[in-house]
Amino acid sequence: MLRYTLMRLGVLAGCLVVVGGLVYSGVFPRGLGDSNGMWIILLSLVISAPISFVVLRKERDRASVTVVERVDRMKANLEANRSQEDEAIDSAHAQGQTS
Repeated sequence: MLRYTLMRLGVLAGCLVVVGGLVYSGVFPRGLGDSNGMWIILLSLVISAPISFVVLRKERDRASVTVVERVDRMKANLEANRSQEDEAIDSAHAQGQTS
């Protein structure tokens, strides 16, 4: 998951550099007043999203498999804990009724 996040940030940083260069060279329009930095960031986010979606597809699939496995493991542990509690409660009730 960390690898995917770092790769996604890398794509964003690359887009920031390219968009910044294009804005300052005049290919892309500048923002209004002091909003030029915000314009570059917003445009970079919009451009990097579809690029990341296509380019990082395999890495995103690997990350999602890891997350699903982790969630399944947590669910199994939680269910095991519940069954242990149920058995402890049942045995406590059984001991209380026989006394």
